[in-house]
Amino acid sequence: MPNLDRLSALEVSRKHLPGRYCDGGGLYLQIGPNGAKSWLFRYKLQGKARAMGLGPLHAVSLKDARARAADCRRLCADGLDPLFERRNALERARCEATRSKTFDECTAEYIAANESGWENAKHRQQWRNTLATYASPIFGKQPVHTVDVHLVQKALQQEVKGPGGQKGPLWTAKPETAKRVRGRIEAILDWATAKELRTGDNPARWIGLLSNLLPKRAKGRVIAHHAALAVDDAGDFIRDLRAREADAALAFEFLILTAARTSEVLGAKWAEIDETEKVWAIPAARMKARKEHRVPLSAPALAVLAKMAKRVSSDGFIFPGTRRGKSLSNMVLLALLRRMGREGVTAHGFRSTFRDWVSERTNFPDAVAEAALAHAIGDRVEAAYRRGDLFEKRRQMMEAWARHCEPRQKRANVVPLPRRRLA
Repeated sequence: MPNLDRLSALEVSRKHLPGRYCDGGGLYLQIGPNGAKSWLFRYKLQGKARAMGLGPLHAVSLKDARARAADCRRLCADGLDPLFERRNALERARCEATRSKTFDECTAEYIAANESGWENAKHRQQWRNTLATYASPIFGKQPVHTVDVHLVQKALQQEVKGPGGQKGPLWTAKPETAKRVRGRIEAILDWATAKELRTGDNPARWIGLLSNLLPKRAKGRVIAHHAALAVDDAGDFIRDLRAREADAALAFEFLILTAARTSEVLGAKWAEIDETEKVWAIPAARMKARKEHRVPLSAPALAVLAKMAKRVSSDGFIFPGTRRGKSLSNMVLLALLRRMGREGVTAHGFRSTFRDWVSERTNFPDAVAEAALAHAIGDRVEAAYRRGDLFEKRRQMMEAWARHCEPRQKRANVVPLPRRRLA
């Protein structure tokens, strides 16, 4: 038996000279050069002398230090290294604390780590909103390693209101939203696996897992398109716009004549316009495909710019808003449509009107129309070979489109008078 309990509590409190004071059984009171007191356990394992700290005196009393030393001696008797075992215990505790991280916490960390590479603020907000609405109420507060296929399936099949107001499972009532939610859950769980917060297969995986549990999306599913004006009504619509003095009307006309997206038009700046070459060069940062897009400007489009040039904007916007540093808002265009009694039409829908006109009324190739709309080429092989932007052909097409949109002369309502008989 080792000679134990050599020190008393009074001795421990009174000792102040630097050095080590043995209590027996490998336990020492250690006093440093600055007078700090702590506990040290010294032992031999496989013939090698080792030492491990048991804590400072102000946190570990003499009684507690002796209990800890006794635990260490038992480990040594079993051939185990107390220092190694303590490190393992600390690592297990750290892992358990880490693995208890919730899905919501992982979501916040994932978004913070990746949002700088996402396209725009709207996309970042959609990530937060969809997961907060559909995933968080189901398993957001649960540890991420406990999220299984049944919880993911429950989130994707929760009852929601569809576009028509009818209730149904998210997966069928809002298929596009459900598809994005599933993909975002999968991405976060993949991230958690990479961070060693969970193990095993991803329960949000589609192929070979959820594809066997959720109904396939109907091939004949009706897609809700943006409400578009009929091709033959474009001229009348332009006439109504020109009867108004508001900047919103000019912005709307410019949007129609260029077949551009609403955000591209409202964010347009004078620095992007080359009046000599009659070109509007939209920078890649403002394009959906992240590629610069050149728009040929027809005579009516240039006329709109000439009118807007009279409204001086210190911020450089062609269509400035009422607030400094801001362009016109999309809500301004919606308000204009309501005043015109055109609630059934959307600004984006005019891109469809333009596309219908190209297909139904002209011989311009589809490739030219798609280039005008700045649509990405789906076929990678075709995209690799098509290096030009068909600009000159697009110029001819946009001039023809402007002529089509020009308001027609209204026929006068002439009422024929009956002829008078001569006497």
